[in-house]
Amino acid sequence: MAEAQTTNTIASEEKPAPAPPSSISESILPDRLLSNPLAGLQRAELEELGRNFVVEKGLGAEYRELFQRAAVLAQNPLSFRDGDSEFQTNSKLIAERNALARELTHKWDQPKGLYALVFMCSLGAAVQGWDEQVSPSLSAVFWPLLLANTFYQKAFDIADNRWLYGLVNSAPYLCCAVVGCWLTEPLNHYFGRRGTIFISCMISSVTSLGQGLTQTWQQMLVTRFLLGLGIGPKSATIPVYASECTPPAIRGGLVMMWQMWTAFGVAMGLVMGVALFDVGDGTNQTLCSEKLGNLLIHDCSINWRLMIASPMFLPLVVCALVYFSPESPRWYIKNGNYKSAFNSLIRLRHSEVQAARDLIYIDVLLEAEKQISNRRNRLVELFTIPRNRRALQASLIVMIMQQLCGVNVLAYYSSDVILKGMESYSSIRRALLGSMGFGIINFLFALPAVRTIDTLGRRNLLLFTFPLMAVCMLITFLLEKIRDGKDGPPLSLIGMYLFAAVYSPGEGPVPFVYSAECYPLYIRDIGMAIATAVTWFFNWLLTITWPPIHESMKSAAFGVYAVLNVVGFVFILLFVPETRNHTLEELNGVFEVPSKVQAMHGVRQLRWFFGRWIWGRGATGMPVLVADSRSEEADMQEPPSPGNRAMSDDEDRPFPADYSSSIDRRA
Repeated sequence: MAEAQTTNTIASEEKPAPAPPSSISESILPDRLLSNPLAGLQRAELEELGRNFVVEKGLGAEYRELFQRAAVLAQNPLSFRDGDSEFQTNSKLIAERNALARELTHKWDQPKGLYALVFMCSLGAAVQGWDEQVSPSLSAVFWPLLLANTFYQKAFDIADNRWLYGLVNSAPYLCCAVVGCWLTEPLNHYFGRRGTIFISCMISSVTSLGQGLTQTWQQMLVTRFLLGLGIGPKSATIPVYASECTPPAIRGGLVMMWQMWTAFGVAMGLVMGVALFDVGDGTNQTLCSEKLGNLLIHDCSINWRLMIASPMFLPLVVCALVYFSPESPRWYIKNGNYKSAFNSLIRLRHSEVQAARDLIYIDVLLEAEKQISNRRNRLVELFTIPRNRRALQASLIVMIMQQLCGVNVLAYYSSDVILKGMESYSSIRRALLGSMGFGIINFLFALPAVRTIDTLGRRNLLLFTFPLMAVCMLITFLLEKIRDGKDGPPLSLIGMYLFAAVYSPGEGPVPFVYSAECYPLYIRDIGMAIATAVTWFFNWLLTITWPPIHESMKSAAFGVYAVLNVVGFVFILLFVPETRNHTLEELNGVFEVPSKVQAMHGVRQLRWFFGRWIWGRGATGMPVLVADSRSEEADMQEPPSPGNRAMSDDEDRPFPADYSSSIDRRA
């Protein structure tokens, strides 16, 4: 099979893709094999494949002609435009032709079933954010108070032990890193995507209720650790589930709903903290105090118990909705249930021919994967095959930097930073309102990314927002330094709000979208499990270390995160390629580019940017990455003109190949 080339130019005349070998040999790399198993087959062979598919899979003789047409589309989704295509010559196929054409020009026109699935996944993300935020928003406010009348930190006698306080808060993320995320593959294997979401949401609901009933810090630690069993598998499954069910042209926009609605869940946790603050007598120092020894009785603890148990209801809604959502067709196919897979795709596509096309293509890929997995160790190949290793490298960079950029420090401990030792309950209420503002901004500014993540691209969003996040964190550092050791308004809140506005459309949605799509199909579950485990580990690390670090370094702690954002920009520039507008299989060509070539391309991009926009030297040629097995050169070229490409930027297609890759599914 020819070496894939990564280029920003789509030639006006497409060359036929060479045919893969008839059988899988030991010398063929699996990522190459999975690029397009149908490449090179003639029309007659494809039609025969479609007819045989119906018979072999027991779909019913009435679908024979449908799958005959679909097999041709599976190889080349644009073949319906050919003059000799049956779609052009048979007047009975006008409806199918119109559906295929509309798929190209109206990418957001999708079936209600697909949007219902995305809505269910979005609520699952909201569960995630609510679970993450509600307890830290409570404890971050109250642990430093010197008043006897505080909430559960004083009731549990851990307010003065910052490491223990951090451990209780971070317990779910520790569980995600060491246990929860590693359960993703077995849960998905035996219960499917929907079953895994159902189980994880039930765990989230039960453990949230358990947190509200705890009587000691040890019980709180255990229940929060068990909460990680709900957070981990859910965080690794929902993005993959959404990416497998959505068309490539809008995959980024729909999958990024995960992060956007996680931000919504964070905001809801903070809103509930404000709404339930005055419930009961917990804020009445006369009736409830440590001296009276009654901080755990009903009237004195009902407010924080309701706050911490409030996330228990939304997971039950997700459990109900997931019952009505279609299962991932890939899971049905893996279990030999092709009729159910076809029915799932019919619910997720506008026409049967689109569903049949996707079913055939998924099946041939999974057949190739099955032969590969029978002779290779998938975990080993994640590290030994260069294409897989580069995907893991890029995925881990964006996942780790999502934590090291400092957003969760601000999300979890913003109230503590704002409070700054003030002990009155009016100050506490203002601190909660300030934190709630951070959560709301985090959600609202994620909305534009629904469109920009598929238009501007993942890499460009990150390269644009990381320098701005560094500046915002530096502003937070400077404003906090002005306030160090003094009473006064929380000026650092300005920097925090600016940071949230910049983070939300960039590093907020990109990591989970990127990680869900960058791995080859046959190792996707393993790769996503590793990526989410790593991000939860760093989440735990930051959550447990921030209280003592901030206590010792004061405002300088924010300066550290400003520097880390600059480091993140450099790593993304050098080692994170663009994945926009590719099918999950076409991304093989993107990650075949050696890291050295990708890094040099990043350097040239930076040099071009400074030359044109900073130094004003009039540089006009954008750097275009051209890499293959014979060359490691990247040239300065002009962007392709409209006359030099097969399709315009405004013309979307179901299986797009944008300018950063020459991989295509056309024969």
